[in-house]
Amino acid sequence: MKSSIYQERSHVQLDPAAFLADPELIRALSEHATPIVCDTDRILFQQDDPAVGLYILHEGEATLSMTSQDGRTILSVQARDGSILGLPGLISNQPYSLTAVARAGAQVSFLGRSEFTTLMESNPPLAFKILQVLAAEVRSARNALY
Repeated sequence: MKSSIYQERSHVQLDPAAFLADPELIRALSEHATPIVCDTDRILFQQDDPAVGLYILHEGEATLSMTSQDGRTILSVQARDGSILGLPGLISNQPYSLTAVARAGAQVSFLGRSEFTTLMESNPPLAFKILQVLAAEVRSARNALY
């Protein structure tokens, strides 16, 4: 019966808090990340693209969305300052499941896969903070769908 509930919904909203990370984690990731210029709206990654790293939204606005095969938006969320974007794809070594667009003026930085891996290996307690963000994303998706 749960699948029929999902099928009736044309647009799912996720909780923006699901992408928020502990300030200590943001600081640690940011020390190794490269700033991204967002003078205009900028696509950070697209659904189904290979996951090459994660993005940190320090300030400003970013929209995460998922589209169906026929191009309809079926899921969206406005990320908040302190959000980590692209984490599930990076961790699972799977393509991004969402598209992320940073709005003009957003302060964003990028941390590539190898830098992320090196950081996690050199500072294992950060891995628990990463798991907290992933768990929050899973809970938010589950709550939105059911």
